[in-house]
Amino acid sequence: MLLIAPSLLFLTVLFAWPMVVGVAQAFTGDQGPTLAYVRRLLDDPYLWPAVRNTVLLIVVLIPLQFAFALAMALLLRARPKLAGLYFYIWVLPLAISDLAAGLVWLSIFTDHGYLNSALHSFGVDGYAWLSYENPTTMFLAVLVAELWRATSLVLVIIVAGLQGIPNDYDEAASVFGATYWQRLRWVILPQLRPSLQVAMILRTILALQTFAVAQALAGRDFPLLVGETYHWYHTLQNPNVATAVALVVLAVSMVTAIAYLHLLRDRTAEVTR
Repeated sequence: MLLIAPSLLFLTVLFAWPMVVGVAQAFTGDQGPTLAYVRRLLDDPYLWPAVRNTVLLIVVLIPLQFAFALAMALLLRARPKLAGLYFYIWVLPLAISDLAAGLVWLSIFTDHGYLNSALHSFGVDGYAWLSYENPTTMFLAVLVAELWRATSLVLVIIVAGLQGIPNDYDEAASVFGATYWQRLRWVILPQLRPSLQVAMILRTILALQTFAVAQALAGRDFPLLVGETYHWYHTLQNPNVATAVALVVLAVSMVTAIAYLHLLRDRTAEVTR
């Protein structure tokens, strides 16, 4: 108990106590316990579009990020020339804040941005990529910006996991005639499962918290759950409803993490035991 006491104290001060205070704030009014703030949240016309956009962003973004990150990590594992340079270029977005990344992509997708300027140079009329009248291109702009900004985190985790896999297994499978795709499916990916599990949980939780990039690109024309928390707290000056939205994000994050831990569990080891 003495060894884990610092961790317990850390979790209590920075997680458990704020969560208790948040629950009390979301369900307590001047007259005692109340559901008024929850009802007000459910009546918000932006809530369900925010839920839809957040879920859609996660469903599309996470598979793309893992596909790109895994492809780049396997390329680095092959040790091509200038592999170190490639790695540093690919992880450069990690050094850029969310808001700065959003502003960079705003300069590309805005009506008089670099993309429309390039189209004009080819004789093609510009397009209102970020207009509320074009929700599909608005979503694609947020998706591309978030894909560029956050894939590097998954890449770093996967590269670290690949470095912990001995080459002996891969070489032995190659000697016995396994193709590259067979080695990837049956040798590399199973040993990479712990890293993929960590990356999956982190990226999903962080994707649920996506806010600054979407705010810079589309504002409230593309509502997200964390953006609704900001709007209720800062714009409408209602911390109780803002806390209710934050609790929704917390609950979804916890359920998602538990689901990933269950789905990516090593069942082979359990059978062996």
